[in-house]
Parts: sequence; structure tokens; C-alpha cells
Amino acid sequence: MHHTVPLTQNRDFQRLYARGKSCVSPSLVLYCCRNRSTGNRLGFTTGRKIGGAVQRNRARRRLSEAFRLIEPETRTGYDIVVVARTRCLTQDFTYLRKEMHGLLRDLGLLQGGEPS
Repeated sequence: MHHTVPLTQNRDFQRLYARGKSCVSPSLVLYCCRNRSTGNRLGFTTGRKIGGAVQRNRARRRLSEAFRLIEPETRTGYDIVVVARTRCLTQDFTYLRKEMHGLLRDLGLLQGGEPS
């Protein structure tokens, strides 16, 4: 991820949940909010409903790879949190990537789209 750094602080996640814009799909939920830097900050969340540690880590890896493929098209200057849902593990990866792309487009985070 060339212009994206990890989002690690709990207060940043809480701020996004409270004040950020969100978009929902069957496999994931995306939250975003403008930040005061020139790059993006990205965080992943997986709940225990998804399964044990192995399944949760697999879900995070799949979502991270999907975002990595879409990242060159994204606008900079945003905090983004991706929340995995239970269908995330069973979805085909291509479909998962298209789903993430659609959510980013709906939130106006892709180049050439209107920011919301």
C-alpha cells in the first residue's frame, strides 16, 4: 500500500464509527471520514461472529488484498475502516473486490468521483 498507513488507535476507530459516513454490503461495511493528512489511514475490524482467530485473520488478509488492488484509484486524505461480515469468508474474491470497489465509489473515495 503505497500511500496508505495503518489505522491503529482505538479512538480513531470510535471517531469513525460515530462521525464517519458508512456504506453496507452483504460481505462488509465501510466507514470513512476526512483526515488532516495527505495520505490515507486504513483499519480492518473482524468480530468473533466470523469465527476463530484463523478465520478472522483470513478475512483481514482478503480485505487487505482487495484494497491493495483498488488503492491506486482511491483519493487521498481519508481515514477508512473496513468491517468484515460473516459472508466475507465464503464470497468469491473477485466478487469481494467488486463489492469493495462499489462501496468506495458510493462514498466518493475513488478518483474522478464526487466526494460525499
